[in-house]
Amino acid sequence: MTRALLLIDIQLDYFPGGSFPLVEPLAAATSARAVLDTFRASGEKVMHVFHVSTDPDATFFRPGTPGVGFHPLMTPAEGEVVIEKHEPNSFIGTGLSERLAENDVTELVIVGMMSSMCVDSTTRAAHELGYTVTVVAGACAAPDLRFDGTTVPGAQVHASFMAALDGSFATVVPDAAALQG
Repeated sequence: MTRALLLIDIQLDYFPGGSFPLVEPLAAATSARAVLDTFRASGEKVMHVFHVSTDPDATFFRPGTPGVGFHPLMTPAEGEVVIEKHEPNSFIGTGLSERLAENDVTELVIVGMMSSMCVDSTTRAAHELGYTVTVVAGACAAPDLRFDGTTVPGAQVHASFMAALDGSFATVVPDAAALQG
């Protein structure tokens, strides 16, 4: 099996000072960096995905704003694939499937933001496309969400989505150390 790391939307708008800060994004980015370092050290394929909104009324990830930039912990290295997307699912309209096929990738390790949106959507799509998927829970983050007058804390949102993915669409592991073995 050829494995690749997919880093999803670890962008400045999700951090303090950004337009849509998540709950504990720096902790997630630090964990994602540990996963990234593992892949770089092993020479395995690394793919960075970033979101740019096409909605003229978007409040974050607006084209040309600093918020669409990668967090400094996630700066792509020379030779790493960088893919722009406009939908939550990283496979829609991006050429990601073709890039993975070119590299004979059959297994994906996914980290990023948001657990409840792009990580979830991409993980489910990857599974449905036949990839073996691992999600590193500690390397993902979510926002607080509201539904029907109830606020659901980001930590609970994240845990709920990880629980829903684990076993059905992916194997969910806690951190980079769990990938070693």
